[in-house]
Amino acid sequence: METSPIDAVDPEIAGLVRSEAARQRGVLRLIASENYASAAVLAATGSCLTNKYSEGYPGKRYYGGQVFVDQIERIACARACSLFGADHANVQPYSGSPANLAAYLALLQPGDTMLSMSLPHGGHLTHGWKVTASGTYYRAVQYGVRKDDQRIDFDQVAALAHEHKPKLIVCGASAYPRVIDFARFAEIAQEVGALLLADMAHIAGLVAGGAHPSPVPYADVVSTTTHKTLRGPRGGMLLCKAEHAKAIDRAVFPGLQGGPHDHTTAAIAVALAEAATPGFRDYAAAVVANAAALAEGLLSHGFDLVSGGTDNHLILIDLTNKGVSGKVAAKALEAADIVCNANSVPFDPRKPFDPSGVRLGTAAVTSRGLGTDAMRQIADWIATIVAAPGAANLHAHLGEAVRALTAQHPAPGL
Repeated sequence: METSPIDAVDPEIAGLVRSEAARQRGVLRLIASENYASAAVLAATGSCLTNKYSEGYPGKRYYGGQVFVDQIERIACARACSLFGADHANVQPYSGSPANLAAYLALLQPGDTMLSMSLPHGGHLTHGWKVTASGTYYRAVQYGVRKDDQRIDFDQVAALAHEHKPKLIVCGASAYPRVIDFARFAEIAQEVGALLLADMAHIAGLVAGGAHPSPVPYADVVSTTTHKTLRGPRGGMLLCKAEHAKAIDRAVFPGLQGGPHDHTTAAIAVALAEAATPGFRDYAAAVVANAAALAEGLLSHGFDLVSGGTDNHLILIDLTNKGVSGKVAAKALEAADIVCNANSVPFDPRKPFDPSGVRLGTAAVTSRGLGTDAMRQIADWIATIVAAPGAANLHAHLGEAVRALTAQHPAPGL
C-alpha cells in the first residue's frame, strides 16, 4: 500500500486522499471542467513555494526573499503571453471567478451595464447572474441562444447592445457546445463603444492547442482558469491588451487579493510549458475528435443533444425525450462509475437543482489516452444506463466493464 508523509501526521486524511486517487484512477471522468494534471504540475503545486508570501509583483514586493519567486512569476507570464499571443498576462488570480471579478473591477464602475450570456443558456454564474457579486454590483443584461437551433442569437446580442449601451460585453460559456464567434462579438462591441471580455476558461486548452479560435486578437481582456482543458493547477489567469495592463494588475492586487499562491504560479508555468509542445496540440485535437465521436454515438441512440452536437470538448444532453431527469441520470451513471453532472438546458422547464439535462466533457478521458472507439463504447453504456436508471445490478455490472477499460489507460499524474 502506498504511503505518504501525511500518514504519519493525519492517517484519516491520508486515507481519504488515497481513496480519491483510486476513484480518479478507476472511473470515467466526464465532468467537462475536470482533467488530469501531470505529475510535474502536481509536484509544483505541492512544492516548498507553499511556504512563501509574495504580496505585490516581481520587482515590487512587500516582503523580502523574492529572488526566485520573481523569476518564476516572470516566466509564467512570459509563457502565457507567448502561448496565447497576448500583450500582458497576470497569473495571480486564485481561480476563474476572482479573475472575472478583477476584470470587472478594472473595466467598470459599480452600477455600469454589462451584456453577458444567460446562465440557463450556457453562461457562467460570474457573468452577471443575479445571486453573484457581479450581478449585485453591476447591471447585467443577458442574451441567450435561439430556440430553434440553440446557437447564440447574435441578432439579440446586437439589439440588446444597441438598446442598453453596455460598457462591457462578456462572451464565453460554461455549457455551450459550439465554437464562439469572437470576431462577431468584437464587431458588436465596437458598434456600441463597449469593451469586450472573453471568458475562455473551458476552452483555454483547445485554444492553446489550436483546436478552437482564440479570443485574444478580439477581446480587450481574456479571463481563464488554468485547469480544465489547459491541464494546469486550480488557478486563474488574465490576458489583456497593453492599454489595460495597469488597471488589470491593480484590480487583482491590491484590489481583490493579497499574496499570490506561489506554488500555483509555478504549476501554471509548468502547465504552460507543457501546452507549448506538439504533444499538447495532438491532445487538443483528440479532445475535439472524441467529443464528436461521443456525440455521434449518443445521437445514434436517440439522444437529443443541445444544438445537435458539439464543436469543442463539451456535450449537453436534453433528456426530456428519455423521460428521465438530469439528476436521476447523473446518479445512475455514477453508480456505474461514469461521472458527469446534471445541467440545465436552454429553455429548461425544470428547476436548476433538478434539471432536464446532463453535461459531458472529453478532456479527462482524452488525457488518459482513450480514443474514438472508446467514446462509442461509452455512448452505448450511457444509453443502457439511462434506459434503466433504477437497475442497480446492471449498473454494478457495467461498472466492472468501466473499470476494466480504465485499467488499460492509466490516469496521468497518479
